[in-house]
Amino acid sequence: MRKLILTTAAVTAAIAGAFAAETVFGTFTDTRDGQTYKTVTIGIQAWVTVIIGGQTWMAENLNYKTDSSWCYKNIDSNCVKYGRLYNWNTAKTVCPNGWKLPSREDWNYLGQAVGGEKEPDDKGNIDWYGAGKKLKSKSVWNNRDDGSSGNGTNDYGFSALPGGGRGYTGGRFGNAGYYGFWWTATEGSDGSAYFRNMDYYNDNMGENNFGKSCGLSVRCVADTP
Repeated sequence: MRKLILTTAAVTAAIAGAFAAETVFGTFTDTRDGQTYKTVTIGIQAWVTVIIGGQTWMAENLNYKTDSSWCYKNIDSNCVKYGRLYNWNTAKTVCPNGWKLPSREDWNYLGQAVGGEKEPDDKGNIDWYGAGKKLKSKSVWNNRDDGSSGNGTNDYGFSALPGGGRGYTGGRFGNAGYYGFWWTATEGSDGSAYFRNMDYYNDNMGENNFGKSCGLSVRCVADTP
């Protein structure tokens, strides 16, 4: 890792160069259960005072069985299709060694890296317009109400899936095929935590918060020192 004190012009140039970087694909095997995951590296992570290597994401949802995790509707084949759903406390620690649950900032970098348009709302949540279209898989998403496709273009091999979620009241499952929800490592207020979402009816990557007992997908990012 190189630490640099950058001028405004240098920061702008560094970020522009970062987002021009190519996408690199690979695999990672979780030694805990032998499952192999696809990985994708998108751009070079750039900060105002430091440039740190590549931001490497798993290119599929985590499917590691542990306490406080579920297959959608408790059907095993849905874990194969979508990965598992985890409550937030489990999500914080479930990524394998060398990986972590991404923060809000990691997701914001991803949204910018793929060319999304940053749109804060009146509650302080940050949406990335256009990013969802580029990150969603080319299949599995339900059609929109007008009959048009809800699928994405998967430009970067991220393959975001509509795995739905598990509610905190009664453990009800819902929204598979329509929505994908992914925990962030960032806490909200009043016992909540932030998550990212994509859906079938628009092309954006949204943000909001849920109670920590909800079951959402986990997408791990490499824990670069």
